Amino acid sequence: MNYPKLAFTDVIKTLQEKLGSRTAYKRVEKMTYVDGLTPIEIQFLGQLDSFYMASFGDNGYPYIQHRGGPKGFVKVIDDQTIGLIDFTGNRQYISLGNITMNPKVSLIFVSYPMRARLKMYAEAEIVEIDDRPELFDFLKPEDYKFRPERILLFHIKAYDWNCPQHITPKYSLSEIDEITAPKDRQIGELKQEVERLKQQLADIKPIT
Repeated sequence: MNYPKLAFTDVIKTLQEKLGSRTAYKRVEKMTYVDGLTPIEIQFLGQLDSFYMASFGDNGYPYIQHRGGPKGFVKVIDDQTIGLIDFTGNRQYISLGNITMNPKVSLIFVSYPMRARLKMYAEAEIVEIDDRPELFDFLKPEDYKFRPERILLFHIKAYDWNCPQHITPKYSLSEIDEITAPKDRQIGELKQEVERLKQQLADIKPIT
């Protein structure tokens, strides 16, 4: 897998040459090669509850869709394949129709708290649940209410990390609760201690 080699078409290389970045990126192309997902990417994907997918339509326009679910709903099947259960949504089926005609997609995974962004080129595969029940059992989220329609697999062709510049840290309510929980517990304990001391003072009889 070599992301820049796949991404940098002849037109892009010409632009890089014209704008002065081609020499640097030529070195990047030669140095960048991975044989699949590493433990770093696998751990990263397991922490996310959403991603973005771009597909290409017959109307000549790309279509970008936000996909969400419980944390870890995108699961790693092997170091070159990830998958998920396609939940029932608004039933427009734009992405589904696009990948039926053209399975090539781009995926972007963002962790706003970590200011990290992972981008992928992949080929999507639509799998009916009845055809792969064992795969459905592996991919289905636990303790999450959903209506499944199908399985989506993504066969990774290349991936790369983006720099964190311009990624503003953002936190979900559950992440905020997790961050503030120790402080809230400490405040609760201190309040109880204050009340206990107040009661002790109230029980002290004045000296007459």
